[in-house]
Amino acid sequence: MAAMLPPYGTLSVNPQCYRYCFTSPYHPIPLIHRPSKSLRGFYSTSIGFTGLRNSIPHSQEVPKSGDSQGHSEESLKLPQSLVRVAVSSVLFLGVGFCFGVRACSGRSTQTPPTITAGSATLQEEQKIQDDHHEKTHNLEESFVDKELEIAFKTWKSKTYALTVPLRIVALRGSLPPSWIKDFIKSQGRRSKIHVKLQGNLESIFSDLSKPFTKGNISPSSALAADIVSIGDSWLKFAIEKAIIEPIRDVENQDWFKGLDEKWKVYLRRNNEGEIDPEGNIWTAPYRWGCMVIAYKKNKFQKHNLAPIEDWADLWRPELAGKISMVDSPREVVGAVLKYMGASYNTNNINLQVAGGREAVKYNLALLGKQVKLFDSLHYLKAFGVGDVWVAVGWSSDVIPVAKRMSNVAVIVPKSGASFWADLWAIPAASRMQTNRIGGRVRGPSPLIHQWIEFCLHAARELPFKQEVIPGSSPSVLQSASPEVPTELAKGNKPRLETNLIAGTPPPDILKRCEFLEPLSDSTLSDYRWLIASLQETHHGIIHKMHQYILSMNKFNGQRWSQK
Repeated sequence: MAAMLPPYGTLSVNPQCYRYCFTSPYHPIPLIHRPSKSLRGFYSTSIGFTGLRNSIPHSQEVPKSGDSQGHSEESLKLPQSLVRVAVSSVLFLGVGFCFGVRACSGRSTQTPPTITAGSATLQEEQKIQDDHHEKTHNLEESFVDKELEIAFKTWKSKTYALTVPLRIVALRGSLPPSWIKDFIKSQGRRSKIHVKLQGNLESIFSDLSKPFTKGNISPSSALAADIVSIGDSWLKFAIEKAIIEPIRDVENQDWFKGLDEKWKVYLRRNNEGEIDPEGNIWTAPYRWGCMVIAYKKNKFQKHNLAPIEDWADLWRPELAGKISMVDSPREVVGAVLKYMGASYNTNNINLQVAGGREAVKYNLALLGKQVKLFDSLHYLKAFGVGDVWVAVGWSSDVIPVAKRMSNVAVIVPKSGASFWADLWAIPAASRMQTNRIGGRVRGPSPLIHQWIEFCLHAARELPFKQEVIPGSSPSVLQSASPEVPTELAKGNKPRLETNLIAGTPPPDILKRCEFLEPLSDSTLSDYRWLIASLQETHHGIIHKMHQYILSMNKFNGQRWSQK
């Protein structure tokens, strides 16, 4: 089909060639527009539809000479209204094609039903694809949710998810009550602290030494604790019998870096418990003190006796039968050695002490006549009831009792005394044959180093300075001069007459004091011989000291026979 438009009016178009092609299910219908420079004469322009099965190509007939103008004018004379309709139709069809409307020939005026069906099919396919994507997305989210749920359940099953436990077994009276409260406050709710107090160090050591094979340990046992109190005199035996284990990674800990060199030398031991510069650090100190002598001032004043100042005063004849003393062989023989100007840690008595073993034996016998009672449990009771006027023992025992009495003085001998120390040690969990000990998984608590550092902090010195707890903080040992308590600085009268300053000996006496180092086998043999030489009247002390030395030899794998 072709349409020829007369040149009525002016319509300018782009001189380019435009092709509009719209594909249908039946056939392509391209629109070809080949404009000339203008549409001023439609004889030079043709607009046609192609692509139809019975298409009729249009060609413009060239008029013959002579009648061309007349024929043209005659053939092209059309009503104006018809021209307008034709132009409108062309414009409408062009706009329709631009918007994707399929135009068909005049022979078919109905719109093919496949257009609507095709659009519906496309919409359904799109909807199916959207539904598929949505289901896939929901499945992926469900899978991720399940993974997160499994991971959360696994996290909740961890034993350390909520709290970090720390079980402490301590010597009663050695731990200020404020320490526990302050430590819990510093750690927050994440820590769970359990503290059990025992009456004496021997019971703790005995608890640690209990044999076991199946790991059925009570949660309240010292074996189930993360950290326990142990006396320095028990340290060698505990190491040698593998009752405790070394404290790991101490070199990087601030609390160890701040310790005085005296502590580091004393605490570094080999696997036999001997002091060794290449050994491990097995314990950490938290309290220390020294041997002291207490005497009743009113009795001394009544009998015009001079105050006690040094070890030599125990050999004064007027005090015969007026003294009670602990029954520790190291302290009894040590007092004799100090009286003779020797060291507590004398390794060869014959070579290092004037007069050798015989001289020590003689002075020990004299002391035996002076002392009415050798008994670590009852020596202060005898002092309290007035059976004796003088008591020789550890400051941790003597000072609390002396404060409850009147007219009592406590002194550290001028020639020096022995140190005692309460230490923190870790029970040897590595030798357990079970993964759980008293309800806890094997292995030290991660709070151990934090607890030790807390105990050694300068703020922990206050209970000792206020004399709430007898003894001193380990940090005071390195001080040139102990800090005078506030009450003494203000001129207030002290509650106890003593030469101790905040629980610490004066600097000139402090430098003469000694830690009790482990004894060699030969020196232990000398101690046994000296104790056995005491008079029969002191059978009690002979028996107790002999049993003590037997226990030390038992740990060393030796047996002593009676002479």
